[in-house]
Amino acid sequence: MDSIALRITTLGVVPVIQLHHPQRDAIPLAQALIAGGLPVAEVTFRAAGAADAIAAMVQAYPDMLVGAGTVLTEAQVDAALAAGAQFIVTPGLDAQLVQYCQKKGIAIFPGCTTPSDYHTAHRLGLEVLKFFPAEQSGGLAKIKAMSAPFPMFRIMPTGGISLKNLREYLSCPAICACGGSYMVTSELIDGQKWSEITDLCKASVQIVKEVRSHG
Repeated sequence: MDSIALRITTLGVVPVIQLHHPQRDAIPLAQALIAGGLPVAEVTFRAAGAADAIAAMVQAYPDMLVGAGTVLTEAQVDAALAAGAQFIVTPGLDAQLVQYCQKKGIAIFPGCTTPSDYHTAHRLGLEVLKFFPAEQSGGLAKIKAMSAPFPMFRIMPTGGISLKNLREYLSCPAICACGGSYMVTSELIDGQKWSEITDLCKASVQIVKEVRSHG
């Protein structure tokens, strides 16, 4: 497992962020995440200005782990890299995009939910896969079933994860971390509710600690 995947595994939770006002919100959001014990962000390219948000976070907090999510094209990979992103997350498995990232030397975690996805990912030499959308694709039961023929993968489920089911997901040995937007909803960010975001991060970190201390 590479160093980025190891850092994500250590943290256990990755906030998945969509910023509508990156100039206003990127830095205070980064501060809120760090204060909550989650110095990591997957900034999605669903919203315009994602690269600007990544650059702002990286420049303000060089030790923070910042990546780009919902990446669909090589041009977006280039924009994310130029902004200082340290990892790439894609919603699906695009072999050409994976190979492009590998050539560029940046970690990529593609969305995989089928045996064919896993098979292709294995051939591409990947170790950590995003499982998206997790709840809608069969959730924990499917992740466990898929890990039987593919025990070499560590899984990062995203989609439908909340404080209510975080503990259950993290208790599965195949899962290295969970992606979630419950602590960084549009309502919280647009309302600039930074202390609430910090509190949700702290609650998440506590669950990670409790699960792993009993593991």
